[in-house]
Amino acid sequence: MSSSAEPAAARALEQCAFDAWPPSLLALFDGTALASKVGFSASLITCDAQGRLRTSLLGLGELYAPDARHLAFALWPSSRAVGALMFADEAVAAQRTESHGQRMATTQGDRRRAQAALTFVHEGAFYQVQLSVETMSAREAGEGGGSGGSGGSGGSGAPGMAARGLAQFIATIDAGEIQQVGYARLTSGIAFELTGAATDRSAVLNRWGKQIEQLRQAAHTHLAAGATTGS
Repeated sequence: MSSSAEPAAARALEQCAFDAWPPSLLALFDGTALASKVGFSASLITCDAQGRLRTSLLGLGELYAPDARHLAFALWPSSRAVGALMFADEAVAAQRTESHGQRMATTQGDRRRAQAALTFVHEGAFYQVQLSVETMSAREAGEGGGSGGSGGSGGSGAPGMAARGLAQFIATIDAGEIQQVGYARLTSGIAFELTGAATDRSAVLNRWGKQIEQLRQAAHTHLAAGATTGS
């Protein structure tokens, strides 16, 4: 009698590592066709000053990949994730004992970066990506210009603060991992739909487009200046 037991191969966890966005993810995070990508959410996991893990949900109006090794993202300035990421920079600054001249001579590449993880579901698989994160400078973050209702106190001049009031960061992929099993396929991660009237949904998509354009300009300015290492 043949066994109906499930083959061991079907039960095995399949894992695949990467250090650059696969083509499908580069297309997902390219900042285009946002209306067709509504519903996707990624979880950004950070660690605050008390050692507590914090999760922020980001949609594709806050995520942009300028190339296969990097990811730019925008957060509300009052969010706990911003506090956690900025704390890492402050901790480094507090450890420095050099003179002002020595500090000014320190290159951006010498700075320790904040660590974060991005997790999401895409095309039936679970992704976890370890990131090294830097705050983009106020000049870079403000290059996109513009005004309007993305929230926050726009144009504050604070580090990484875009003219539209969002804190902007750029990350390098340290390590990524894809996980899936043969007996099941993930159908979604954390998903959402836009609510309200058609004009309300249109306003959200318009805001996302402006946010992505700011991230695009800031990220490419940052990378062109050679401030991000590991590319």
